Amino acid sequence: QVQLQESGPGLVKPSQTLSLTCTVSGDSITTNYYRWNWIRQPPGKGLEWMGAITYSGNTYYTPSLRSRTSISRDTSKNQFTLQLSAVTPEDTAVYYCAREDLLPGALGFDYWDKGTLVTVSS
Repeated sequence: QVQLQESGPGLVKPSQTLSLTCTVSGDSITTNYYRWNWIRQPPGKGLEWMGAITYSGNTYYTPSLRSRTSISRDTSKNQFTLQLSAVTPEDTAVYYCAREDLLPGALGFDYWDKGTLVTVSS
């Protein structure tokens, strides 16, 4: 059974960097052919895909956040990390990490963590 669990602060001050780590159990983040994603949902809004890191270490970002977003991984700890710099209150959201199956015909996003509310406020 694959499980994803986030860790990180629930409150970040404006202009600081938001950092969240997703620890994966039950699978290796280097296993073909999965991609490991960060997705967020601001209050009252829909889901927003932020970016991802693949099983091979390639990264992808949504254009609107590219300049502020960095996704990295620690294969020894089976973790991947999101860093979002220069946050504003508009970055307040529930943040999710999720596994995506890249094989044709697969379910796509098949495992998610429960989500973490991150509030940006002074």
